[in-house]
Amino acid sequence: MRASQFHLFTLKEAPSDAEVVSQKLMLRAGMIRKVAAGIYNYMPMGLRSIRKVEAIIRDELDRAGAMEVVMPIVQPAELWQETGRWDKMGPEMLRFKDRHDRDFAMQPTSEEVVTDIARQELKSYRQLPKNFYQIQTKFRDERRPRFGVMRGREFVMKDAYSFDRDAEAAGRSYDNMYATYCRIFDRIGLEYRAVAADTGAIGGDRSHEFQVIADTGEDAIVYCPDSDYAANIELAEALALQAVRGEARGALEKTPTPGKATCADVADLLQVGLDTTVKSLVLASDETDDKGEVVKTTVWLLLVRGDHSLNEVKAGKIEGLGSDFRFATEAEIIEHFGCKPGYLGPIGLRKPVRIVADRSVANMADFICGANEEDFH
Repeated sequence: MRASQFHLFTLKEAPSDAEVVSQKLMLRAGMIRKVAAGIYNYMPMGLRSIRKVEAIIRDELDRAGAMEVVMPIVQPAELWQETGRWDKMGPEMLRFKDRHDRDFAMQPTSEEVVTDIARQELKSYRQLPKNFYQIQTKFRDERRPRFGVMRGREFVMKDAYSFDRDAEAAGRSYDNMYATYCRIFDRIGLEYRAVAADTGAIGGDRSHEFQVIADTGEDAIVYCPDSDYAANIELAEALALQAVRGEARGALEKTPTPGKATCADVADLLQVGLDTTVKSLVLASDETDDKGEVVKTTVWLLLVRGDHSLNEVKAGKIEGLGSDFRFATEAEIIEHFGCKPGYLGPIGLRKPVRIVADRSVANMADFICGANEEDFH
């Protein structure tokens, strides 16, 4: 096509609601046009760019022995109900009924459908391994779409699914895909890290996210520029800031802290650093019977340094607590600690609880925590 016939309409200024540099540049260059929150038209120049990236992805996946399929954007509820994920996926999965009152969903991912393909098409283990992939439109009803196409509601995703004879063969397929992704990112010319990540709702014991290093993004990682180490902030292992606990410099003392229910308020009142306070977080785990009725509740006390926050993903990996934990109710807290939140601590409990101290707390010798009595620490 001649350049004179090609449609390219640029903007002098980016729209006022454009948030990040990439979004502003794509809008000004005429690559995308916003239709609704998180939904965009891809204009000719934008689509040409996508097709070039897709060509690299297809080339490398075909080289790795994967086979391309296309699965439907609209998927029946029965497949999702069979795996139990119809309810677990939450509001991000867009559900609707057709004219016959049957339930469907816009695919956010395609594990259910591709597994249905495998059980119909693969009749013997001798047909394994198999790896199916697609480059297809997905939809996730994000609560807060942002950063242009970076966190849109409608997007194009490459997803691949391998089927193997055993765990050892699955490991080889995983390594094959890992190497394939490295080649894709290398060919595109991106600075990236393969980041150890949480497996989330999909499960499994191995997970990597290929993260592009950028000034603006939707995730935070930790990595070492001098080695291959990289991890999602939710999975990165933190070392104790002090290797050995020092000697206590004073005796245990109960101090009045009237109306000071946060670590920051207590630190200000006592004129000490926030890092000398300990935050008490009370969680609960419920055991249920076959009918879903709660038969036993265990209360947990998690101790973190006052200037730190709870990493809920890591908390969900604590043995015995699990990812289905919840924050304890005020009634449960009063029952076990004898006072309301804001003055809680590990000493002087009314009922036994499971106590877990973060590494930064475990080696503290002198610190301030709640006395389990209102207005005292």
